[in-house]
Amino acid sequence: MQDGLASCGKVAVLNEERRRAILESVNRDGRVLVADLARRFHTSQVTIRKDLELLHGQRQLHRTHGGALPARDGALDDPTLREKEQLHRREKMLIAAAAARMVQKGQVVILDSGTTTTAVARAFRELQTLTVITNAVNIAAELAGTSIEVILTGGTLRKNSFSLVGPMAEDTLRHLNADILFLAVDGFDVRHGLTTPNLLEANVNRVMMEVAQRTVLVCDSSKFGRRSLSLIAPTSAMHEVITDRGIPKSDLRALKKAGIEVKLV
Repeated sequence: MQDGLASCGKVAVLNEERRRAILESVNRDGRVLVADLARRFHTSQVTIRKDLELLHGQRQLHRTHGGALPARDGALDDPTLREKEQLHRREKMLIAAAAARMVQKGQVVILDSGTTTTAVARAFRELQTLTVITNAVNIAAELAGTSIEVILTGGTLRKNSFSLVGPMAEDTLRHLNADILFLAVDGFDVRHGLTTPNLLEANVNRVMMEVAQRTVLVCDSSKFGRRSLSLIAPTSAMHEVITDRGIPKSDLRALKKAGIEVKLV
């Protein structure tokens, strides 16, 4: 009998340790996937789903299709640019390099605000004969001193994102045309669309999509399954997605079925 109690106690400790490790992973990486966790802990996906459901019920994380997000990651969550720069750096660099390879000499490119588009701007620095339109003050600063012509929209400064928003930014964009828009988002639910926590930012992003011939979403896989407050556009409004190989397989299938090109880095 005592051996049985000891065995039950050991299982309870192992379960608790696994759940604690899951929480550490989701808070560090910004997202966890059921399949990845099952491989990591050498257990079944059913067991991991039960762990996630339990932690979700305790409000320690937010359960999503195929995985989980941090509990703090609500529709109004709007972290600063500096906070977001600490996350998924390698993936952003690979995405940026792929974006830079798409650009041709003499093109006009729009970059919206965000850490991924900032990485794209850095990847542009060695390019020649290129015009970049942006509403991000930090991106304009990144490209200062290069041979790239930079057009800054003007508008009201958002301190969290260093972006310019409002009627002035929108009006400037409506007087311009671009070949490609590289768009970064805070959330991408394939069934719902592209989202951001700020209403004014969403308005500017929509105008960017209107004046660009091609819209390319640049986002790491942690953005999938998330929804922020403001809908920018439905998934069908995009032409292409550049993301990393951590994208949930169900989302990858849905994008391809919708006829959207997906480039994995």
